[in-house]
Amino acid sequence: MKKHCCEDMTYHANFKSEIHENPNKCPDKLIIFNEKANDYSLIIHDGGSSSIGISFCPWCNTNL
Repeated sequence: MKKHCCEDMTYHANFKSEIHENPNKCPDKLIIFNEKANDYSLIIHDGGSSSIGISFCPWCNTNL
């Protein structure tokens, strides 16, 4: 498991819903972490599967 920049990012990057199988359908899932590309995205909860890449942590402002 990758060490993320802070506890909040670790929690959100590793969050797995017990109710929703699809992370895009879960309102509690905020961050998608792609291990292969080592990048982070914010999920856009608009009913689709869109996300937007981020370069800084939304909680601690560390450069990702």
